Amino acid sequence: MTQKLRVAVVGGGIGGMTAAIAMLRHGMDVQVYEQAPQLGEIGAGVLMTPNSLRLLERMGLGDPLAKVGAPVGKGSQYYRMDGTPVAPILTTDSSGWNGMYGMHRADLLGVLAATLPDENINVGHKCIGFEQDDKGIRLYFENGATAEADIAIAADGIQSVLQKHVVPPSRPVHSGSVAYRGLIPAEKLPSWPKGVSQLWMGEGKHFLVYPVRSGSLINYVGFVPSDERTKESWSAPGDAAKLAEEFSGWDPRVRELLAQVETTYWWGLYDREPLEKWTSGRLTLLGDAAHPMLPHLGQGANQSIEDGIALAAILAASDAEQAPAALETYERLRRPRTTKVQLGARDNGRRYDSEYQDLATRDAEIAGSVSFRSWLYDHDVEAAAHQAMAGVK
Repeated sequence: MTQKLRVAVVGGGIGGMTAAIAMLRHGMDVQVYEQAPQLGEIGAGVLMTPNSLRLLERMGLGDPLAKVGAPVGKGSQYYRMDGTPVAPILTTDSSGWNGMYGMHRADLLGVLAATLPDENINVGHKCIGFEQDDKGIRLYFENGATAEADIAIAADGIQSVLQKHVVPPSRPVHSGSVAYRGLIPAEKLPSWPKGVSQLWMGEGKHFLVYPVRSGSLINYVGFVPSDERTKESWSAPGDAAKLAEEFSGWDPRVRELLAQVETTYWWGLYDREPLEKWTSGRLTLLGDAAHPMLPHLGQGANQSIEDGIALAAILAASDAEQAPAALETYERLRRPRTTKVQLGARDNGRRYDSEYQDLATRDAEIAGSVSFRSWLYDHDVEAAAHQAMAGVK
């Protein structure tokens, strides 16, 4: 009997947990190592889009996600800063399936954590060292523990400690913007439309709103220019009055919402240049460790979920000896798509921040983005992984 493939996942965020769940379903021996003393996500909202939601539903997570998510659908809209409608926001795939939720990150991670048995999760394990040979890998942790496995998955974020074992260290690229974000109880805005995402675009700024937590909370993000190299943090405290001033003179709906803001946080917006390599021997990168991206396509978490599902599907046919080749197959499958999404997020940020001499051109591009969004949302990465494996054979 072939021994189960032993996999060490470093990082207990959305991508790492998805990968671990999918691998466990394929019969692998998986351990997740998270540096925090307990699993949890700070930050606020995340938009789940059809390309990831169909995968999670396929794993049996449809009902728990539906309980904590807020459906986002018809009526979602792009506007100019003064409230002039520009185009509908696409919330379906090409078949018309409305697979989009606004979700609090902590709720999403909670669903994933509840799916993975406790014995597969190791909190309080900050990885500080890595070694590998032709037989396997060894991880070293700050608490003095070590772990051995056949392969390691670096799902430890944009500040990945394992990335340097694959490629030379890459510097984060500051976007020139920061994002103010927060949550408002929906009862404070009783006239706010239910079940929609709305995005207003102005010069150098844009403002995004959508529901989370079954519609009980309204998630907002205000993107404003800044030369300050803020830390890559979800939780730096912000100034609500300054935020309101940034959007004075905008659509009255934006100002109505901002009048309800009591506490806000800011977030430095960084990505990195697409990496030329994700894999070295028995170590590969996943999620933000591989492809940190700006939030202007709403794909950071969604692409991490795609990574995890693809990697599990490819590894399912591998043993310890074959695993390094499987990791290379995973990289060949995923890197071109995530590179396109990374660069597309930068382009979309320029659209949202109105970096155009002629806004009519910008508006036409926003309306025409349906084709790119459909390419994003129609993708079935599990099917693509099976095709990639068939090509290898």
